[in-house]
Amino acid sequence: MKLFCFSLLLLSTLTLTNIYAQGSMPAHIKERITYPALDFHPWIGVMSVEDPVMRYDPTLDYKVAIDLYGKINDSTAIHPAILEVARTYNLNIANGVPAEKIQLAAVIHGGLVQAILTDEDYQQKYGLSNPNIVAIKALEEVGVKFYVCGQSMGFYTLNAGNITPMVKMAISAKTTFITLDQMGYSYLNVSED
Repeated sequence: MKLFCFSLLLLSTLTLTNIYAQGSMPAHIKERITYPALDFHPWIGVMSVEDPVMRYDPTLDYKVAIDLYGKINDSTAIHPAILEVARTYNLNIANGVPAEKIQLAAVIHGGLVQAILTDEDYQQKYGLSNPNIVAIKALEEVGVKFYVCGQSMGFYTLNAGNITPMVKMAISAKTTFITLDQMGYSYLNVSED
């Protein structure tokens, strides 16, 4: 039974991953998906939900520290973890949270540091412009703060000059998460690797 459940979960994950990777959106999603704030990619939209619970509470601050890590599997596309930052923003807007009450901090570490390379460095590594820059710029414009792990940068022999200036270098992802936690941010892992 455990093997069957695991196999079913694996098959579902691979199917969804394949759909996301190919960019093809099933008709039943395309008909219902909306883009309440950001719309730079098809998969950052949200589905409307009739009479949901856990609606916006004006007494709360919606502060989220988002964990972004992994590797570049497709250098021609915006990384799925970065898309999830945008989707998280859209979900909060769709839930009625005013933009001024949303504070998202995206913390990048591990191999995902390759996704924040400058266009010049990305072109040198992958032979094309960095598709993630468009997403990071749109997210920065709505107030998302980006931080990168200085330790990961060192492991990949990168420095601040190699990455987009929209991302600020911290000493580590760990210390950033600890600091953000102390500042009242909730932790959210959106990475798959």
